[in-house]
Amino acid sequence: MSAFEVHQGTSPVILGLPHTGTEVPEDIWARLNENGRILADTDWHIHKLYDGLLDNVTTVRATFHRYCIDANRDPAGVSLYPGQNTTTLIPETDFDGLAIWKDGEQPAEADIADRISRFHKPYHEALAAEIERVKAIHGIAILYDCHSIRSHIPFLFEGTLPDFNIGTDNGKTCAPVIEAAVFGVAKQAEGYTSILNGRFKGGWTTRYYGQPETGVHAIQMELAQSTHLATEAVPFAYDEAKAAKLRSHLKNILQQLEAAAANLKSK
Repeated sequence: MSAFEVHQGTSPVILGLPHTGTEVPEDIWARLNENGRILADTDWHIHKLYDGLLDNVTTVRATFHRYCIDANRDPAGVSLYPGQNTTTLIPETDFDGLAIWKDGEQPAEADIADRISRFHKPYHEALAAEIERVKAIHGIAILYDCHSIRSHIPFLFEGTLPDFNIGTDNGKTCAPVIEAAVFGVAKQAEGYTSILNGRFKGGWTTRYYGQPETGVHAIQMELAQSTHLATEAVPFAYDEAKAAKLRSHLKNILQQLEAAAANLKSK
């Protein structure tokens, strides 16, 4: 299997999709327990949700499931949120703290090195190449990292997650105009809640690539799955009506990002 899929476009905006993949090679699948094989922690249907919203956008999508290895974690294993419950480079549990591996089949150090080579590294090499290609065209590149998560996960956070969770590592990963463009649309979206740099401040991808001083800007959008799923449980079905309403706001966000890119280029 290929670790990634790339669709090249000419827009200054790039969509990163690290957690929509559901492919698990047989050698890893055999080690997952029944709970792990549900693949519950997928960013369900996010690639479908964003499909066709922006002309000529570049997309880079991981095809492998995050239980193989998490493409949005530091390959060195450094925690994104020290002192808080969070998932690791190769998760040992699901988002509810329940085991996903058969007894005695939990990933070891050798597995980490192998899966970085098979999955994590190829995905990020592809993403980095597209960032450089787009930057060569425009002199600027905006990576918009697409995510979703269940709105209620007591193991990871208290209460109900807002609908739009925007992360820029407290403004470090992109120019203020980009942060303002995304958050501005989210705040004005009727019937939705939003937050900037709340529980999710941007994962490793956003923090690693977001270097505004070099012309590369990154921002993460973590959507509550209640905004586009019929139910946040098996079978995690896509709700066409919910999605259609949400897509209008996401389209606006991506269009505003293109406008922000043009504004930054003109300065």
